[in-house]
Amino acid sequence: MKTLKASLAGLALMASAITMPAFAADQYKFDASHAQILFSYDHLGFSTTYGMFSGFDGTATLDMDNLANSSVETTIGLDKMITGWEGRDGHFKSPDFFNAAEFPAVTFKSTKIEPTGDMTAKMTGDLTILGETKPVTMDVKLNKIGEHPVKKVAWAGFDATTTLKRTEWGLGKFAPFVGDEVNLVISIELEKTN
Repeated sequence: MKTLKASLAGLALMASAITMPAFAADQYKFDASHAQILFSYDHLGFSTTYGMFSGFDGTATLDMDNLANSSVETTIGLDKMITGWEGRDGHFKSPDFFNAAEFPAVTFKSTKIEPTGDMTAKMTGDLTILGETKPVTMDVKLNKIGEHPVKKVAWAGFDATTTLKRTEWGLGKFAPFVGDEVNLVISIELEKTN
């Protein structure tokens, strides 16, 4: 009986070893001083208007052996938005657009990452604005991963791009005269925490 129990215990250990991942993904946090989202849109056909979100926090799990196991999550306060003109800052935070008093932040949580090359991937995730959650897919490029030359800790940097239709999140004021499409250019540095 003892031999049977020992054999069963051995089989259970072997099964758990087979199902356990061989590589534990690394945990990272955003370097808020290098976390930026540049946005741009057409203004009445006369110009392209720019703004940005900067200095926000987030977390990431990176599994470089199996990128599909990686993930990203961030909450971006509307106080992190910079348009370069005080009147526009206030208008964007008003009920005409983001309604920051009621919805003070935008959130993103990845749901799928698909490698498209050695240093590139498509990342899909849930973007929540004004309480509306919709999927977004972006093209992501790994710029560099390795030791930070000053801080001497593991570091990673990514760029990403996507285009959104603001009307899909209830941000449709003045559309289509002011462009519905908003182009995003994202650049994030990450610091390893484990």
